[in-house]
Amino acid sequence: MADYQNLLTQVQVRGHVDYGVALPAGDRRDLITGASHLFGRLGDAQLGPIYLGYTGIASLVFGAAAIVIMGMNFLASVNYNPIQFVGLLPWLTLNPPGPEYGFSPFVPLQEGGWWIIAGFFLTISIVLWWIRSYRRAIQLGLGTHICWAFAAAIWLYLVCGFLRPMALGSWAESVPFGIFSHLEWVNNFSLIYGNLFYNPFHMLSIVFLYGSTLLFAMHGATILAVTRYGGEREIEQIYDRGTASERAALFWRWTMGFNATMESIHRWAWWFAILCPITGGIGILLTGTVVDNWYEWGIANGFARPY
Repeated sequence: MADYQNLLTQVQVRGHVDYGVALPAGDRRDLITGASHLFGRLGDAQLGPIYLGYTGIASLVFGAAAIVIMGMNFLASVNYNPIQFVGLLPWLTLNPPGPEYGFSPFVPLQEGGWWIIAGFFLTISIVLWWIRSYRRAIQLGLGTHICWAFAAAIWLYLVCGFLRPMALGSWAESVPFGIFSHLEWVNNFSLIYGNLFYNPFHMLSIVFLYGSTLLFAMHGATILAVTRYGGEREIEQIYDRGTASERAALFWRWTMGFNATMESIHRWAWWFAILCPITGGIGILLTGTVVDNWYEWGIANGFARPY
């Protein structure tokens, strides 16, 4: 079977439902199980069992409330016309309050109050989902690496929508809810504050963004290349090095002179990935609060040249 594996094929294993490790008494999992050939092409063919718990259910409720508020405001902006709603969806937006309201939580609904409520519910949903992921990791005896990676993304979200607007005393600095309006905010943000590309923390964020994609691509390609030798069983290859890891190590030593181990490559990728939103969030938080024009700041510090 290994001889027939290539970039487009994958062996799908079907068997009895795997309910995972045994958990303490009283900790139930909803036994919703099944199998999907399509899912099997993307990952494991088994669906479920699914565990939500109180925090998971509460997270979905608050998240659904936030999406409904956004959706109803989008719908109202096109006079409740479903055809226009679908056709204009990328352009529809729910904007934060204007600068005249400052950072007050009491804003008329049509003037940005709905944005505050939707953002409040969305934030609660995200935080509850983080709590759920943390508790699940502890329950399964895992490390909490996944949770802290998620927290790095939450940090960037909070900087853009709450921490920086609070520091500047204005909700108007926040990101709107919408597809193109969000992209326009990013563009205007860079123009107003003198080109974000001169922000050193933005530079670091891009380094870690591109670096993490490169590391994940290299690692993914390596494991796919040695699956015929059992390379996808990485834990076994870590503690009992086999021909898969030896061939992979030899390849990278031949081509680059250096080889990450089956374990260290994941640490490299994890750090690169989480440092992308962390450094990006720092750069955004400093913009307008400490530095008003990054281009002028770059000239003053000797690494940007005047036109």
